[in-house]
Amino acid sequence: MYYTCTDTPAGILLFISDGTVVNGIHWKVFKRTPGVAKDWEENRTIFKEVLDQFDEYFAGQRQTFTFAYSFQGTTFQKAVWKELEKIPYGAYSSYQAIANAIGKPKAVRAVGTAVGSNPLSIVIPCHRVLTSSIKLGGYAGGIKSKTYLLKREGILFRD
Repeated sequence: MYYTCTDTPAGILLFISDGTVVNGIHWKVFKRTPGVAKDWEENRTIFKEVLDQFDEYFAGQRQTFTFAYSFQGTTFQKAVWKELEKIPYGAYSSYQAIANAIGKPKAVRAVGTAVGSNPLSIVIPCHRVLTSSIKLGGYAGGIKSKTYLLKREGILFRD
């Protein structure tokens, strides 16, 4: 496996790849961010396209990511993450709306847990999920990071 870290305007991210696709983009501050294994190789070259796209995103020149990625999770998590992928730049959804969309309207808390387990932060836009009252809720990168990303995309929310 390969990895690199980069400092973004929203915080430090850890990128993980098997050399073919990106397998993880995690906030360094998150308690469940995977640790770098001893046999992983730090290699920024493998992530050039990814880092370039992130630079474009933070510069306001990109709204979607086009590099290859893959994620592993339970069937439920994958359903939630696929629903997150449908939330367009500049828009938001709620935990309840996602639960409804995947046919599990009573699983709002489980949806929240799956959102919090998102292995590809920003690319799978979990930052675009707000509470039903349009408040922030939690975020793996911290509330300051989520606030920054939402403002970057022009998404209005309640403090």
